[in-house]
Amino acid sequence: MGFTEYKKLDLVEINNSVLKKWKDEQCFENTLKAREGAPKFIFFEGPPSANGMPGIHHVMARAIKDVFCRYKTQSGYLVKRKAGWDTHGLPVELGVEKMLGITKEDIGKKISVDDYNAACRKEVMKYTKEWETLTEKIGYWVDMNDPYITYDNRYIETLWHLLKDIYGKGYLYKGYTIQPYSPAAGTGLSSHELNQPGCYRDVKDTTVVGQFKIKNPKAEMAQWGTPYFLAWTTTPWTLPSNVALCVGPKIDYVAVQTYNSYTGEKMTAVLAKSLLYSHFNKKAEEIALEDYKPGDKLVPFKVVAEYKGPELVGMEYEQIIPWVKPVSVDEKGNWKDASDKAFRIIPGDYVTTEDGTGIVHIAPTFGADDAFVARAAGIPSLFMINKRGETRPMVDLTGKFYLMEELDEQFVKECIDVEAYKEYEGRWVKNAYDPQFTVNKVYDEKAASAAENLDIYICLMMKAANKAFKIEKHTHNYPHCWRTDKPVLYYPLDSWFIRTTAVQDRLIELNKTINWKPESTGTGRFGKWLENLQDWNLSRSRYWGTPLPIWRTEDKKEEICIGSVEELYNELEKSVAAGFMASNPLKDKGFVPGDFSKENYEKIDIHRPYVDGYILVSPSGQPMKRELDLIDVWFDSGAMPFAQETLAKLGQPEFGQVADFIAEGVDQTRGWFFTLHAIATMVNDRVAFKTVLSNGLVLDKDGNKMSKRLGNAVDPFKALDESGADTLRWYMLTNAQPWDNLKYDAAGVDEVKRKFFGTLYNTYSFFALYANVDGFDCNAPEVPVEKRPEIDRWIISLLNSLIKDVKECYENFDVTTVGRKIQDFVCDHLSNWYVRLNRKRFWGGNMDEDKLAAYQTLYSCLETISILAAPIAPFFMERLFLDLNAVSKRHSESSVHLVLMPEAQMQYIDKELEQRMELAQLSSSMVLALRRKVNIKVRQPLAKIIIPVLDDAIQTQFEKVQKLVLGEVNVKEVEFIRNTEGLITKKIKPNFKTLGKKYGKQMKEISAAFGQLSQRDINAIEQSENYRMALAGGDVVLEKGDYEITSEDMPGWLVATEGKLTVALDITVSDELKKEGTARELVNRIQNLRKECNFEVTDKIKAQVSETGEIAESLAQFKDYVCAQTLCESIVLCNNMEDGTEIEWGNNETITIKIEKV
Repeated sequence: MGFTEYKKLDLVEINNSVLKKWKDEQCFENTLKAREGAPKFIFFEGPPSANGMPGIHHVMARAIKDVFCRYKTQSGYLVKRKAGWDTHGLPVELGVEKMLGITKEDIGKKISVDDYNAACRKEVMKYTKEWETLTEKIGYWVDMNDPYITYDNRYIETLWHLLKDIYGKGYLYKGYTIQPYSPAAGTGLSSHELNQPGCYRDVKDTTVVGQFKIKNPKAEMAQWGTPYFLAWTTTPWTLPSNVALCVGPKIDYVAVQTYNSYTGEKMTAVLAKSLLYSHFNKKAEEIALEDYKPGDKLVPFKVVAEYKGPELVGMEYEQIIPWVKPVSVDEKGNWKDASDKAFRIIPGDYVTTEDGTGIVHIAPTFGADDAFVARAAGIPSLFMINKRGETRPMVDLTGKFYLMEELDEQFVKECIDVEAYKEYEGRWVKNAYDPQFTVNKVYDEKAASAAENLDIYICLMMKAANKAFKIEKHTHNYPHCWRTDKPVLYYPLDSWFIRTTAVQDRLIELNKTINWKPESTGTGRFGKWLENLQDWNLSRSRYWGTPLPIWRTEDKKEEICIGSVEELYNELEKSVAAGFMASNPLKDKGFVPGDFSKENYEKIDIHRPYVDGYILVSPSGQPMKRELDLIDVWFDSGAMPFAQETLAKLGQPEFGQVADFIAEGVDQTRGWFFTLHAIATMVNDRVAFKTVLSNGLVLDKDGNKMSKRLGNAVDPFKALDESGADTLRWYMLTNAQPWDNLKYDAAGVDEVKRKFFGTLYNTYSFFALYANVDGFDCNAPEVPVEKRPEIDRWIISLLNSLIKDVKECYENFDVTTVGRKIQDFVCDHLSNWYVRLNRKRFWGGNMDEDKLAAYQTLYSCLETISILAAPIAPFFMERLFLDLNAVSKRHSESSVHLVLMPEAQMQYIDKELEQRMELAQLSSSMVLALRRKVNIKVRQPLAKIIIPVLDDAIQTQFEKVQKLVLGEVNVKEVEFIRNTEGLITKKIKPNFKTLGKKYGKQMKEISAAFGQLSQRDINAIEQSENYRMALAGGDVVLEKGDYEITSEDMPGWLVATEGKLTVALDITVSDELKKEGTARELVNRIQNLRKECNFEVTDKIKAQVSETGEIAESLAQFKDYVCAQTLCESIVLCNNMEDGTEIEWGNNETITIKIEKV
């Protein structure tokens, strides 16, 4: 049986055939069985959501995970890989709302919660088949048959168990605080959701510097017009909720006499001294106040007083937009006007003078800092009272000012200026929330931005009322909802929180033990996040998700956190006994506590609305109802180390085990990575993962984000069908480090196919062709390495160095360097050097020891590459391995992915030999580059190269590879010289960057000294590791990298320099050399014609060639050479050839050649 030979490289066909083999033979399953009882390498799969199609970035993300799992399997570990599906949360709900043509407000009205959640359950798995297909096609081995699914009742139950653990430690609490809130999604957001990449965006808003009229001003404030405090806001819609102004205790303020530029009215403005010229033109300071006329471009001003911040604290002002009076509410819900406690100056350490006026407008219902300083100063918040007697901010949960018809009638009568407010009630505070800008569930951001908005109307109203000092557009960074892409509000929410700040120090401490790839993510983005950690807002006001397992009495004094379905079952039994429930709904469904089977849990559903109707009984006998919130979907995925095992594994090592490795996109840094870390720390006081790799974005070739709308998105299925998975994987993983953004370019994918896979394919094809011709016996006794030719020992040394380096890189989770090292070995060393220089050994007649050594060496290289590269290119390397092993049968394993990684044979590594051959490769490439410079083909022999000897070691090394180099570059001889003066002229340039860092003040002197260096000086510098220049300003030591040396060409010669090596090439072509070159050209043309005629490499031929003087002269001297090279028994020159093949022959000439088998 011979080695399989192929007509062409077809990576897609290889993909398909190997994939079929894997399926038929259950290769993935076999790798798990083969490693049973072996040490475990724990991997966690971050769950994607199957309600959307996978993209090209998922190819890279999944390939990264696959590489290291395959490598660890080939390193002898048992690597279980459980797939998962993230099935809850906003993305699903919003997609279903769009599909059904409803809004959140319609749920429970136009559609029942039960039916809505059923639609979510169905929709979330919509593209499961496509995800499974992509996963299979890219070769990502993960158990898709038994995935964890976050909507599974057993999964949810495990989340309840974890929440009860967190609750029991005092980390779960309820609080009424200002939180990020998405009106478009209808729910609060956690701080880590708000910190997803792209959530903060630059927006251009209408801003206003408001004039707050001062009551009881200081004397110097009341001498010129009306006195005002100036405060700037980027959200004018919050001004009706203003209840205080905040000044910095360490900031200096000034009173400024001036005019309002819109109304021309006299005024005295109070603002921060350091921001004076941000609001007043310095030129206007010279203009007398009395000279101003309304409409003048320059508005005069005069500073009349200065104050420290504390001097202003306690001063009062008039409500700037008095639509609603602030009220205070007692425990019984009674309210009263609290205006007397509001509208005064309070202190705040967070006030800065970076922008604005140094005075901050405080609206406690719409800002966390505002709420904090207001509460500390005893300032009431501005609330409405609705018809149910509840306190609510001026803006409702949909993002608009409350309608008066929704409010308590007495409150409207006593606390609202109806005439003023009626023009604004029901107005959207941001156009993004207005349904008219969302058509068919698609938000028209451009139209919303172009239309006039509430901010503009409020600013115009203030301008007319002499309450606006300055109105202008301002670009600032504003948070947006990660799922709806619409701006968020900061809103007072009654939410459940996890007190992550209680374990902040431990989170930071444990983070330092994690191996982050890259390290900068752990110390930077993730580390900084932990340093500024806030408590985790767990509550979500939605329908499809994990229900918060907390039941409370109506008076909120008693509560219980349920930790399992069995506990819920038992509590329901108590409730039935107490008469609150007619029966136990779990028992009614046939649920059996303690039975953790899938079948048992499929009898029930612990989602909404079912659990909402379960009434439990408190220790004092009071009914308890469930808190209606769901939990943050990020808790679902962050709990997967526990929940993927379910409570059936509670108390076993698998439950909450630590992952050795995880990998996801960089956008998960403050998402999944954080929630994994937080939950594991709170529950187990340890890390959730030891090593984490975060991959960057996949952009288009121009660096733009891919988008279907822009038409630059790459269809992963199409790319796989065109190029094959191995090409995509190799390209994505070797083009740049995974954590850097990848500019995806189809041309780069094609280059990988051609350069790496094409080269490796051709190398195998060469081996297979001649091995089959010669009947190479793979199991013949090995020729001892020490008895093989030097070039064999060199490639074997390099191969073992490769094994060592590649395994170190794999262990360091550096797949990019792995791929690049393998590619360099295959392309630069194995194919372009070893095979090319050894072709004649394979062409030889008998299978002598030298030829056998060549076959054994090349076979070993190919087989080792198939094993080393298998984790990155699993399909091609599987095929290569199987094609080799089918003949040699050296391995009993049925797949390369079952074969252990090779061990480096250190005794065969000869670094001196590697360096010597590297010198040969370098010098050859330099000479070949010189040839290309003057268009002299390699087939044309040249007479001589000269190498100046700067280092005896280089000459010694070169002499050992001299014959090889001369043959490679087709030059007759090499001459070593020690004195280059008069022969080679060298130039030296200083590296100003490196020298400037060391000798900045002397650079002018150094530059001049470089210009005075002689050829002898340059030679001395070249030969020295550290060359000392004695200069007037002090000695300067030149190190490698401090200069660049180049050589000038000589008449008849070309010169090149690389580091310490300089070569000069004699480019004069004598008549004798010309004849030999012609003979080599003829060999080339005949060999090409043999291929075109599909002759076997062993076929002997006879040839006829059209006669030219050039060819005749060449054959007269080199006929035997031409015949030997082409297996030609005779060559006849003909004056007139009637048939044959016309072939190009330089200088726009052609010749005719005819060959026939003998």
